[in-house]
Amino acid sequence: MYLLEEKIYFWLLFSIPLLILLFLGVLVWKKRTQKKFADLVLLKKLSPNQSTFKSVLKIGVISLALVCLIIALVNPKIGTKLETVKREGVDVVFAIDVSKSMIAEDIAPNRLEKSKQLVTQIINNMASDRIGIIAYAGSAYPQLPITTDYASGKMFLQSMNTDMLSSQGTAIHEAIELAKTYYNDEEQTNRVLFIISDGEDHGGNVKLIAEEASKEGIKIFTIGVGSPKGAPIPIKRNGVVQSYKKDSQGATVITKLNPTILQEIANEANGIYIDGKDTKMVVEKVTTVLRNMDKKEFEAKQITGFKDQFQWFLGAGLLLLFLDIFLLDKKTSWVKKLNLFNEK
Repeated sequence: MYLLEEKIYFWLLFSIPLLILLFLGVLVWKKRTQKKFADLVLLKKLSPNQSTFKSVLKIGVISLALVCLIIALVNPKIGTKLETVKREGVDVVFAIDVSKSMIAEDIAPNRLEKSKQLVTQIINNMASDRIGIIAYAGSAYPQLPITTDYASGKMFLQSMNTDMLSSQGTAIHEAIELAKTYYNDEEQTNRVLFIISDGEDHGGNVKLIAEEASKEGIKIFTIGVGSPKGAPIPIKRNGVVQSYKKDSQGATVITKLNPTILQEIANEANGIYIDGKDTKMVVEKVTTVLRNMDKKEFEAKQITGFKDQFQWFLGAGLLLLFLDIFLLDKKTSWVKKLNLFNEK
């Protein structure tokens, strides 16, 4: 596993395209100025060894050297040990609705993207809790098992979309059933399930399943994403809306937030319902809930012994800058004989 210590220095990479543009501007200016001074044929006779390729090679070497030096400033580190450590926290599973209704845009940018933003911000506020992720629509799919690797959690989270499950609908009951398998019965950690959904098109006896989950020590909190007013479901191609989903009669389908079922689920499983409109409010509520829960000790694998790797990139950058000193704008004699670039 690697760690990037000072990511802010990556912004310096934007200086490289500016440097290349400046070089191209100087190159064009030189060509125009030379044309005013003398005929091109005469200029080639006056400076027969001038090489445009060597100039391009020099700027390429300098750019690569800058990339290496910037990465050295970022200071990448590599973990060298995998240790078992004792941690205290809560087991938290996020079940995210990825049905087609979640691409409705009654909440910006759309319901699914808003859900992913909420979960990402919640994870960012966690310290030692373990997380798991489930995607569900007409069926439920395990996206990430219980882990303390928050970076992996956010990576899997960003890859979620409404095309990942072929069966459509909102099978909340299947998500709850799958969540039960995430928790280790041998460990007495507090168990929390967050269901993020618009609450539409649910199937099965959700209240009964939520009650059963509660008996197994699982607290279910629901987060409603969408608006009661609703919105049509866009059908896009290459990011452009082509049309909207229609029913069998040809009328445009309007999908609406259904908070009632989400409130019932939360009530049955000793949780609360949270309106997902305000991200800051949601994150504060969830953080407070998790912070006030009893923490249980568990073992977790953790990579330790991170070692600095900046010296390799620093060395490569300095070596490239040193090589640049010997790159002159004149043609290399043996390359000139080969005439690889058709220079006369």
